[in-house]
Amino acid sequence: MEFWLLVVIGILLIIIIILSIKILLIRKTAREIETAFAERLMTDTNTLIDISYQDKTMRKLAERLNIELRKLRKERHRFNHGDLELKEAVTNISHDLRTPLTAISGYLDLLDREEKSDDVNRYIETIKNRIEAMKQLTEELFQYSIVISAEYDLTIESLSINNVLEESILEFYGVLQQKKITPNIRITENKIVRKANRIALSRIFSNLMSNAIKYSDGDLEICLTDTGKIIFSNSASDLNDMEVERLFDRFYTVENARKSTGLGLSISRILIGKMNGEIMAQYKNGRLSICVQFPEN
Repeated sequence: MEFWLLVVIGILLIIIIILSIKILLIRKTAREIETAFAERLMTDTNTLIDISYQDKTMRKLAERLNIELRKLRKERHRFNHGDLELKEAVTNISHDLRTPLTAISGYLDLLDREEKSDDVNRYIETIKNRIEAMKQLTEELFQYSIVISAEYDLTIESLSINNVLEESILEFYGVLQQKKITPNIRITENKIVRKANRIALSRIFSNLMSNAIKYSDGDLEICLTDTGKIIFSNSASDLNDMEVERLFDRFYTVENARKSTGLGLSISRILIGKMNGEIMAQYKNGRLSICVQFPEN
């Protein structure tokens, strides 16, 4: 009886040892797969995941992940190729439009010196306005083609958000007066320092100011909080939740902002992303708020 008990115990010990070894090997293989998968996600490579352990289940898992990696690589190549094509097309279009627009503006300036009827003057003014809108579009198309480029790098430095924001607000002083908008400005006395690019940050604030003025019902609130949040807020009764969700889509404009190119906020979002920041829009009780925040140094 004792002999058979010892045999059973011995068999159980052997099974436990075998299972323990198998568990250790599976864990080791899982770590291999995890590490290899993470590496291949970060790099563009044809090298597939290979594992040292020959367990059928783990090999099937590796094969399945390899299939998904092939799909991901194919999609990445297609995206990168499409991005390059878009950049080239946008650059060419903006370049090709600049020359004829400049020529048309020159001819209109010459025509302004001639004797004309009131109707002709009105038509010329309309044409001038359309040309200015086209010039703005070509410029923003060109800027967009630059910022979407993978090679476009920003020089990052520690900046006072307070100073850059105040400078940007001052640049819009004339426009605000013209639109009869008296902004409510609340900038914290604490110095908010973040790592960013000065030119890009100025462009972002300029785009957000321009956007707020376009959609505003006549008011504007600009706030820089102690935590570093930059908030542009204004009443915008003509907007709706669906339109606000698409504000950052390229070329998207809402009905009451037809002069907009639909690129300003899209460019801002890309630049903010390149500086590891975040931007979000909220629409509540007829009020549009756009919030920007950068990580602390």
